Amino acid sequence: MVQKAGNSLSSLLDAHDIVSMHDEAIREWHKLAPPNLMTLEPPEELLDLLRVQHQANFELWHLEDEARSPYALDREIASVKRLIDRVNQCRNDLMERLDATLLAELSGSGLPAPVAPLHSETPGLIVDRLSILALKIFHTREEAEREDAVPAHVRRNRERLQLLEEQRNDLTQCLDRLWEQIIHGQRRFKIYRQLKMYNDPTLNPVLYKKQRA
Repeated sequence: MVQKAGNSLSSLLDAHDIVSMHDEAIREWHKLAPPNLMTLEPPEELLDLLRVQHQANFELWHLEDEARSPYALDREIASVKRLIDRVNQCRNDLMERLDATLLAELSGSGLPAPVAPLHSETPGLIVDRLSILALKIFHTREEAEREDAVPAHVRRNRERLQLLEEQRNDLTQCLDRLWEQIIHGQRRFKIYRQLKMYNDPTLNPVLYKKQRA
């Protein structure tokens, strides 16, 4: 499993364990809804960060489904869209917090090596991609196993599922390889702040122009 702070760096981040956690959490949350993301305290432990960041993607997935319903009223769609913005901001904050936590763990060993080549994609960003792939795999498998679906629908989704699994396997290997290179001083990364503007009333012109008016 993903280890807590204080364990060896090599076992701190394990892509296969993260994938297993993603799949297990999705199955769990479809049976019993997770706690309200907006009321949770910011996690400190790495495993908690990974799980809550995954929860943000889980909630975004289902909110996007609601927003696209042709039966929803305009006011309902507006409410969901505003919630999507808040959850997406939370998701990005958690990605940055994950990278900051990893950098703090690495710093005790003088890592990342300052002279190592810079990797453009951080571990937090890769974990986020794995989280989204886990959701795609879960829901594509549901479609591939639907008993009321026509054969063409089942066949199409089985093909999609195979492709998604291949993509996730590739990305899992990439994360493990990147982490191995980081702890051996062969690669480095730094936090890339998302610097979202749309939620900031001082940066979104639609908001600050309304305030001035």
